[in-house]
Amino acid sequence: THSRPKCTQCIHTMSPPSLPLALLALLACFSPAASLTVAVTGATGNVGRAAVQRLVADGDCARILLRHEVSSGSAVPPAADADSSAVASYLVGLPGVEAVRGDINDPASLRDLLVGCDAVIAAHGARRTRKLSDFWRDPTHDPAHAKNVNYEGMKSLLAAAAGSGTCKRVVRITGKGETPWSFFSILLNGLGGMAKAWNYEGERLMRACSVDYTIVRPGVMSARAELPPSSLALADNGGDLKVTPIPPGAIADLCVDCLRTPNAARATLTAMRSAEPGAGSGSWGQLLAGVRPDRRAFRSDLLEAHQTAVRVGGTALALAGLALASAAALAVKAALSAVLPAVLAWPLPARLAAAGGLLAVGLLK
Repeated sequence: THSRPKCTQCIHTMSPPSLPLALLALLACFSPAASLTVAVTGATGNVGRAAVQRLVADGDCARILLRHEVSSGSAVPPAADADSSAVASYLVGLPGVEAVRGDINDPASLRDLLVGCDAVIAAHGARRTRKLSDFWRDPTHDPAHAKNVNYEGMKSLLAAAAGSGTCKRVVRITGKGETPWSFFSILLNGLGGMAKAWNYEGERLMRACSVDYTIVRPGVMSARAELPPSSLALADNGGDLKVTPIPPGAIADLCVDCLRTPNAARATLTAMRSAEPGAGSGSWGQLLAGVRPDRRAFRSDLLEAHQTAVRVGGTALALAGLALASAAALAVKAALSAVLPAVLAWPLPARLAAAGGLLAVGLLK
């Protein structure tokens, strides 16, 4: 067994030396009891960084998984579009944040990450897009493939959580993956290496794990999404809600709130912005108070369904694209057939002048 690492927030760094010893003792008694140590994967992404910042604001400790060493912490908050190294440099400079070198594909580093942790927020996700070489090579050999990140990575993370002896909750961000025949599922699976399909398979691993889980299925996360007051919507049991844009920070808040919500254990939550502004709740806490653990059987055959949908739907989309291209070519041919005879009837000087004009326009562009 491993001993729990102490939170790196030090009282003397937050309090002047003249503070009465009695107050220092009071802070020392209450802070450790209320704080959590939470591991975060995908910490440099939009949701991950917001989750780390929220944990720090709540007085919790965060252990973040980073693929590269970070030399020193930056005190300057990174821009919304900053690269991962700039975000990592900022996060490790926050009080109570500890970096662990590793990768979601490295089980040993995941075991190190979860040493002494009370919970883990799994905010990582596959970003690999389909490549031309995938047609003659097995793309799952690429560590960045969705199968390795969203499924095999979750398998290793759950094993590390179960073996830690301290991790009691795994909060995972996935997406709506029970509609393989929808247009967006076919498109995202086709372009993203079956990312939605493997996310759902990762969910199945969580439901079979001994460690309590909370699965969060968000809407379309966008930093530009607005969140009017009283516009949060939540459905448990993997319920269906209208897909709407929602800020990543709102999903990060939900993930952190779930950590201290016992009835959110072993629950699949769909999280959206309400379809009508102001028609929802003002806080996740109000909504979480009414959620219950999963109480239905989730399908076990969706991987094959997703694969079939991509094959059939992808073929249909390709044929539709070919038909549109053919129609466009015929329209161009018809237009040229109508215009060319008239142009050829022009005197030679006029034709040369027109050609020179077209050439000049092309050079200007």
